[in-house]
Amino acid sequence: MTERGGTDLQELLASMEASLSEESFVFCTFPNGSIEALAEHSPLGLFWEQEGLTAILSIENAGKAGVETEPCFRRISLAVHSSLEAVGLTAALSKALAEADISANVVAAFYHDHIFVPEEKAETAMAALEELSRSAKAGLG
Repeated sequence: MTERGGTDLQELLASMEASLSEESFVFCTFPNGSIEALAEHSPLGLFWEQEGLTAILSIENAGKAGVETEPCFRRISLAVHSSLEAVGLTAALSKALAEADISANVVAAFYHDHIFVPEEKAETAMAALEELSRSAKAGLG
């Protein structure tokens, strides 16, 4: 794989290892928010939208920020270095989770993809992703 990550979908799926965070997170919005004001709440992620600043905060930090702490999500991080130019990875992950009736909020960072799934379905999501990886490995062999 290159510094920019792999692009072969079958290899990415076969080699991915999913890990589930212990911590729970919420997605919240701050219509008049600023990065400086949110820094004290240690956001895991930020995204500017027309309606305001979206933040991904831990449940604890969301409570401190005075925002809704429901619905709760758990983060599944994929230990595979996928390229931002890889085609089909998000679709394959979303399809596997959709077939298990699990919503997925995918965040692609530079090195890894992170999937936020409803807290109560986190273990089922992990099983679905592990099966997806096993199937991809079988397809390579």
